[in-house]
Amino acid sequence: MLNQKKLIVSHAPFCHDGSSISVRSYHMMIAALPAVLFGFFQYGINAVGVVALSISFAIIWELAINKVTKRSISIGDGNTALIGLLFAMLLPATSPWWLVITGTFVAVVIGKHIFGGIGGNPFNPVLIGLAILMVSWKDFFDFDQALLNYDLGFAMVYPLAAVKHLGTPGIEAFSTGGLLLGQQSGGIGATFGLGLILGGIYLIVRGFIRWEISISFLAGIFITALLFNLNNPTLHAGPLFHLFTGYTLIGAFFLASEDSSSPVNFIPMLIYGAGAGIMTVLVRNLGSYVDGVVFAILLMNLINPIVDKIRPKALGKVV
Repeated sequence: MLNQKKLIVSHAPFCHDGSSISVRSYHMMIAALPAVLFGFFQYGINAVGVVALSISFAIIWELAINKVTKRSISIGDGNTALIGLLFAMLLPATSPWWLVITGTFVAVVIGKHIFGGIGGNPFNPVLIGLAILMVSWKDFFDFDQALLNYDLGFAMVYPLAAVKHLGTPGIEAFSTGGLLLGQQSGGIGATFGLGLILGGIYLIVRGFIRWEISISFLAGIFITALLFNLNNPTLHAGPLFHLFTGYTLIGAFFLASEDSSSPVNFIPMLIYGAGAGIMTVLVRNLGSYVDGVVFAILLMNLINPIVDKIRPKALGKVV
């Protein structure tokens, strides 16, 4: 009797290391937890409400898309919950409910699923959602005005706005140590610099993000800010100030390193990160927006496919 065997043919890769989307998503959320908890402590119940609403509606939009497109339910992989969490971390604690719901819709439906879902998005979904809100309702991201009624025990000033309007005399109330410990206003999860750095180191050590993008992003900001400061120290703040204010640290470790929208090769990763860092400072110092992280990373997302084609020439001689 003929012994028939089933032959299974599939595409690469043929080996799997056991990692999964859900593992990465949940570890990203764990890494963000110190900054989020500090935001709860700093801004109170309003911040809790914004984060809860953002995560909930991100999952609701994901589930709705799964139902409409008749795809398998994908909310269990944690990716959408991560989108909702990171999106909330960038918002002021006083964000109205409709702003949160609109932003999560744009992030999940337009930023992620319109391109085919996870792995197909050329832009970071979180930044797509935030950019649309910033362009449409810019006043809600005036942190000084939005957080005016909070009594937090220190001067309620958004550092980047102080520099934008007053030059370097506007940052006299801020020390590097104070910025690292969250003594500044800003997004719910974007002010606690030390917590974001620890979370970023955790992700790099565990291999969930690539150090090349994060470090080159920070280096791009440092060098560009230093050049501006040397040229006009009265008008432009120094590099350490730019590193520890605004969305810099959350951008370096949680946004610029998003898998689908960032390069996978070594040299392209350095170019991508440095380019985003340079553009961040250019927008801050020369542009109309106070913080340039969102638009700088989106711009590098746009040219990522071209940048990722850059490779060093192979050694040796072709026979």
